[in-house]
Amino acid sequence: MSTPTGTVTGGEPLAPGLTGLEELGGGASYEAWLAFDERLHAPVVVKIVRPHLVGDEATLAGYRRELEILSSLSHPGIARLFAYDDEAERPYLVVEHVDGPTLSSLISRHGPLPEHQLLAVAVDLCSALHYVHGQGLCHLDLKPSNVVTGAPAKLIDFSVAMTAEEADALTHPVGSDEYMAPEQCLPHERGRVGQASDVWALGATLFRAAAGYRAFDREPRWAQLTDAPHPLPHFVGAELAEILDDCLQPDPADRPTPLQVVERLDPLVANLPKARLSGFSVRL
Repeated sequence: MSTPTGTVTGGEPLAPGLTGLEELGGGASYEAWLAFDERLHAPVVVKIVRPHLVGDEATLAGYRRELEILSSLSHPGIARLFAYDDEAERPYLVVEHVDGPTLSSLISRHGPLPEHQLLAVAVDLCSALHYVHGQGLCHLDLKPSNVVTGAPAKLIDFSVAMTAEEADALTHPVGSDEYMAPEQCLPHERGRVGQASDVWALGATLFRAAAGYRAFDREPRWAQLTDAPHPLPHFVGAELAEILDDCLQPDPADRPTPLQVVERLDPLVANLPKARLSGFSVRL
């Protein structure tokens, strides 16, 4: 059985042993489906090349790059690759389904995250980025819709990820407008794209989670090239605000590493109120 070349609907096969349950959206190159995997007997996410792009070499090169990167990664904070078929009529990836809302949907529904939840997400993302950077890679598209909240929060969508060397050589914009570091908007003119670019995106992502709104306006495009970040609400602590400000520094050399960020977050986590059971007493 070959992979269908046309668009499918829920309940139809996406590929052998993979039944589409619900379309999750996707991007310009992929459809993303929640699917049932008969081999694993579990829900998974299937990223499948869009029908009109199966012969597009740039799309296929991006697919092969993402496949290579996901195959090399193994971390609790990154959705796992389970299977793939790069020779199917519509090449696809089978990726771990992480049960939980994206950070963007959580913010849209409930507004700013409570401090204990925000700090947990921040520490998890720093852990994932520290690992990714240690592998010599850059994600380049960290944003709230690419973070699935849970225990731990997980970083998804490596479709534009690349090696640090490839990022350094970029001469065109890569990423999602409001979460692109200045150097991603104008490579080389505003600095070299690299792992510090992910830290800027981390800052922009955590800013939105802390404030409930974006650090920069969506219009005009790339307001981060000319504007300072919006002020944070009064309820965001000074220590956290300073960390976010450092992550959003225009010059990549002025930003901390993910490890330095988490080291500064640790005291904030330690100072959180300790959970305790109420209504119980212990008698000796």
